[in-house]
Amino acid sequence: MSEAMSTTAKVPFGQKVAFGVGMFANQMFPAILGIFMVVLVQSFGFNGWLWSLVYFFPRIFDSITDPIMGFISDNTKSKWGRRKQYVLIGGLLMGIAFTLMWQLYSDNTLQYNFWYFFLWSIVFYLGLTFFSVPYVAMGYEMSDDFHERTNIMAVAQWIGQWAWVIAPWFWVIMDDPDWFPNQEIAVRELAVWVAIPCAIAAMVPAIFIKSKSTLDEDYEPLNVANIGGSLKKIISSFKDAFKLAEFRRICGATFLIFNAFNTVAALTYFVIVYRLFNGDAVATGIWVALFGCIGALGTTFIVIPLVTWMSKIMGKKKAFMWAQAISIVGYVMMYFLFIPGKPWLYIIALPFFSFGIGSLFTIMMSMTADVIDIDELNSGKRREGIFGAIYWWMVKVGFAIAGALSGVIIGIVGFNPDLVTTEQQGAVDGLHAFFCFFPMVGTLFAMLIMKNYDVSEERANEIRAKLEKRKNKPAEKLTSYYQTDKLHSLATMDLNVQSKTDIDFLGKTDAEIRKIFSKSLTTGLHGLCFSPYLEGQDIGDSLSEAQIRQRMEVIFPYTKWVRSFSCTEGNEFIPHIAHEKGLKTMVGAWIGSDKKENEKEIKALIDLATKGQVDIAVVGNEALMRNEVTKQEILDYIRHVKKALPNVPVGYVDAYYQFLENPELIDACDVVLVNCYPFWEGCDIQYAATYLKQMYTVTKNAAAEKPVIITETGWPDQGTNTGAAEPSSTNAMKYFINSGNWATQEGIPMFYFSSFDESWKVHHEGDVGERWGIWNKNEQLKYQ
Repeated sequence: MSEAMSTTAKVPFGQKVAFGVGMFANQMFPAILGIFMVVLVQSFGFNGWLWSLVYFFPRIFDSITDPIMGFISDNTKSKWGRRKQYVLIGGLLMGIAFTLMWQLYSDNTLQYNFWYFFLWSIVFYLGLTFFSVPYVAMGYEMSDDFHERTNIMAVAQWIGQWAWVIAPWFWVIMDDPDWFPNQEIAVRELAVWVAIPCAIAAMVPAIFIKSKSTLDEDYEPLNVANIGGSLKKIISSFKDAFKLAEFRRICGATFLIFNAFNTVAALTYFVIVYRLFNGDAVATGIWVALFGCIGALGTTFIVIPLVTWMSKIMGKKKAFMWAQAISIVGYVMMYFLFIPGKPWLYIIALPFFSFGIGSLFTIMMSMTADVIDIDELNSGKRREGIFGAIYWWMVKVGFAIAGALSGVIIGIVGFNPDLVTTEQQGAVDGLHAFFCFFPMVGTLFAMLIMKNYDVSEERANEIRAKLEKRKNKPAEKLTSYYQTDKLHSLATMDLNVQSKTDIDFLGKTDAEIRKIFSKSLTTGLHGLCFSPYLEGQDIGDSLSEAQIRQRMEVIFPYTKWVRSFSCTEGNEFIPHIAHEKGLKTMVGAWIGSDKKENEKEIKALIDLATKGQVDIAVVGNEALMRNEVTKQEILDYIRHVKKALPNVPVGYVDAYYQFLENPELIDACDVVLVNCYPFWEGCDIQYAATYLKQMYTVTKNAAAEKPVIITETGWPDQGTNTGAAEPSSTNAMKYFINSGNWATQEGIPMFYFSSFDESWKVHHEGDVGERWGIWNKNEQLKYQ
C-alpha cells in the first residue's frame, strides 16, 4: 500500500483539530452562500428560474471537475505529498472568487448581474474543487482504525458545525439598518468578512497536517495527455467504485438525505418570514437566525457526540438508522409546530430535526473510509482521492439539483416575495408542506437503501488485517511457487546456447527500442495468452460475449493462436470468437482443488472440442506447482480427455521443471506445454533471453521426440523486483523483442504472456501481477 500521509491507528488531537478547521471553511462557504442567494431574489430581481440556473450549472461544473482533481491528487509526486499544495491553492482561490462574485449592483441590468455572478461562481467552484477533493482524501488517509476514523470525522464535523451556528446570524445583520442600509450593500461587504477568515481556515490543513514525500511513489505520470486520458480511467474508477454494493448504498443514502434537506433548506427564510410573520422581515427579528443557530448548536453539542458514542456501542449502521428515525419525528413535529404568532414552538422540534443532517457526514465519511479498505483489498490500490471525489460528486450533483428544485418549488406553488402571506396563503402553505415532508421522504428511502449495508466492525477489522498482512509480508504471493535460479539446480548438461538472435541494446535510446518493439509486434506472434477480465472483474465473475469480442478485435491482427485458461463463466466464448477471426486455439480447462468444478471444466472442454472449436486441448495450468491436485489426479484427467478427444492433441501446462521432475507427465501428454519465466527465477534482463533458451533446451531434451510449446513467457513493466529481475517498460520491450526473434527464427511455438493487464492478479502475485500485458487494462498499446 502506497501512502502519502503518516497513516496510523491513533491520530494526535492537534492533527484532528487542524483537519477540523478545514472543515469549518468547507462548511462556512456553502452556509453563507445559501443565505446570500436569497438576496438575488430579494434585491436583484432574480426569478425562480434564474435562481435555479445559478444554483445548478456552477455546481454541475464542480461535480465534473471533482473526479479529475481526484485523479490528479492521487497521482501527484512531490516532497509535500499528494494533497497539501492543492488544498493551499484552493483555499486562496475560493477566498478571492467569493469576494468578487458578490460585488453586485442593482443599477446594473439583470442580464449583466446574472452573467457576472454566474462566471465568478464557476471560478469559486473551481477553487472549491482544488480544495475539497484533496482535503477530504486527507481525512480518509489519517487513520486505518475503525473507530478512530469516526473520531476524526466527529471532531471535524463538530468544528465545522460552528459555521452553521454563526451563519444564521447573517440574516439578522443583513436586515438590521443599524448595520447596513440594505441587503445589496450588506452582501458586498460581508463577502469580504467571510472570504478572508475562511480562506485562512481552508489553508490550515495544508500547513499543519503531516504528510510524506511521494517523489519515489509509483504513480501514473501527470501530463496533459495522461490527464486528458484520465477521463476514461475516471469513468472506469466510477464503475469500480459502484460495483461495491456498500459504496452504492452510502452514496445513495447521502444523496437522498443531504439533497432532500438542501432542497428545502434554501426555503427556510421564506417559510419562517411568511408562515410565521406574514412576510414582515423586520418583525421576524432573530427567528430566522435562531432556527439555523439552535439547530447547529444541537448538532454540535448533542447530535455529533451522541452519534459518535452510539456508533461505538451499536455500530455505524444502527447508529445511522436510529439518528435518521429521530429526524423523521422532527420533520413531523416541524409541520405541526410552525404556528403563526408562536415562533418559539419550532424550537421544540429542532433537536429531533437536527439528527438527520447532523449525523450524516460523521457516520458516512467514516463508512467511506472502511469501503476504501475493501477497494484496496480487491484492487491493490489505495484510492482515497477517487472515492472522495465520487462521494462528493454525488453530493454536489444532488446539491445542484436541490438548488434547482428550490426554484422550481417556488415556481410551482406560485410564491411571490413581494406579497404578504394573507394575499398568497396557499403558496405559503405549499412551501411549508414541502419544507417538512420532502426531506422526510428522502430520509425514508435512504434508510431503505442502508438496510442491507453490512460492513461491521468485525468485517472492517478482518479487512485491515488482510491488508496489513499483504503490506508486511510481500513474499506471500505467487512468486513463492517459482524457485529462484531453479534452472541451474536442475541442469546436469552443457547449457551453452547460441545468442545470435539477440539484439544488443547497448547505446540504444528508449525511442529506438520502442520502434524495434513496434516492428516486432507488427511482424506477428505465434500465440498470445488471452486476458479476458476487465477492470473491476475477478475470478468467478461472468464474462460477456461482448467483452470477449472487444478484446479479440484488438489482438487478432498480431497473432496466429490464442490461448484461454478456462471453459466456463464466459470463457467458452473465446475459442468460438477466435475461430471466427481465423485464429487457432489452445483451450484450457482450469483445474484446482474443487473436484466438482474440475468436472464442469473438463466437460465444457470436451463439448467445445466436439464442436470443432479446440485445436489443442489443455487439462490444467500449474495445478501441480500450486499443490492443488496430485500428480495422479492430473494424469487421470489427461487420460479421460484424451479418450474423449482422440483427434485433438491433449496436454497439461506447468512450469518447465515440473516435466523434468515428473516424466510421467511427458508420457501422458501428446504435446509438452511449458511455462518459462526467467523473471520469476530472478534473472537479470541482460541474460533473460539466453535463460529462456536454456529452459526450453532442458525441456526439449527431456521430451525426446514429443513437441514442446512454450505456453507462457513474458516480462512485467512495473512492480517489485524478483532477485536481479527488474520490472520496467524498457526491460519488458527488450524481453519481448529478443524472445520473439529467437522463437520466430528457430521455429519454436511460443505464447506470449500476456495480452492485457489485469488488476485481479494483484491478489495472487503482488503489485507485479497486474502488469504483464502488451496492452493496458484499457486496451491501449503500452509501448508506443
